[in-house]
Amino acid sequence: MAKDKTGDKQSTKTKSKASAAKGKNASQKKSPSPKKLSKKVYETELQKLQIELVKLQEWVKKKGLKIVVLFEGRDAAGKGGAIKRITECLNPRFCKVAALGTPTEREKTQWYFQRYVANLPAAGEIVLFDRSWYNRAGVERVMGFCTHQEYIEFLRSCPEFEHMLQRSGITLIKYWFSVSNEEQEQRFKDRLKDPTKRWKLSPMDLEARARWVEYSKAKDDMFGATDTTRSPWHVVEADDKKRARLNCITHFLSQVPYEDLTPKPVELPPRQEATEYVRPPMSMQNFVPRVY
Repeated sequence: MAKDKTGDKQSTKTKSKASAAKGKNASQKKSPSPKKLSKKVYETELQKLQIELVKLQEWVKKKGLKIVVLFEGRDAAGKGGAIKRITECLNPRFCKVAALGTPTEREKTQWYFQRYVANLPAAGEIVLFDRSWYNRAGVERVMGFCTHQEYIEFLRSCPEFEHMLQRSGITLIKYWFSVSNEEQEQRFKDRLKDPTKRWKLSPMDLEARARWVEYSKAKDDMFGATDTTRSPWHVVEADDKKRARLNCITHFLSQVPYEDLTPKPVELPPRQEATEYVRPPMSMQNFVPRVY
C-alpha cells in the first residue's frame, strides 16, 4: 500500500509540474492580434483626432511653443503615413516636415548635429522629423557610413544634445515604429507591385532588409544609450497601420497640454459690385485642355 501511495504522490507531482509548464508556455504566447479596424471606424476616429490637432496647433501658435517630433523605425514601418495624417489638416507654415537626404560633402565635415539644428522650430512651430539624427545609430552604423569612433561619440553626445534642446524650451517627442519581419516583407511586396509606391524601395532599403538582425542590434544599443528619463522613446506597434496612426496621434496630443482656441464662426462680407470695370474676354487666356 505504501508503495502505491508513493506512486500516487509521484504521479500527482509530475502532473503538477506538467500543468505549471503548460501554464508558463501559455503565458509566453502572444495574445491574438485584435481585428483590423473598419474603414468607417478609422476615418471617424481620425477626423476627431485631426480636429484636436488643429486645436493643438492654434495653442502652439498662441503660446509660442516649439515642438519637435522624431519618427524613427524600420523601412516600411509606417512613419510616413502617420506624418501625413498629422499634417494634412494643419497649416504648413507652422507645421513642417524635415526629411533630410544624404549629407553633402560639405555637410559631412560639419558638426554632426549641425544640419538638423538648421531645421529646428521657431516659436509657434511644430517640426516633424521623418528620420533624424538617429541615422548615425542606425543606417550609418550598420552600413559602415561612419567610423566606430564617430558612432561611440554620437551615443555619448546625443542625450546631452537632446537635453540642451529641452532646456532651450523645445518639447521633444520621440517615436519608434515597430514592425514585424513578416509585415515588413508583405509591405515590400506590395510596393513592388504598385508603380506609385515603387520609388519607396531604394537599394538601401533592400540591403537593410538583408541585415535585419544587425539593425535589431543597433536599435537595442541605441535605446540603451538614448532612452533616458527626460527624453524617452515611445514605441508604436505598427503592424496594423490604422491603429498605429490613431495611437500615435492620440499619444502626441497627450504630450502637449492645450486648450481649445478654435476661431469663432465669421460671416462673409458681401462681394464688391462691378461699376465701370469690364473684364477682358476669356479667349485671351490659356486654359488647360479638358481631357476629362
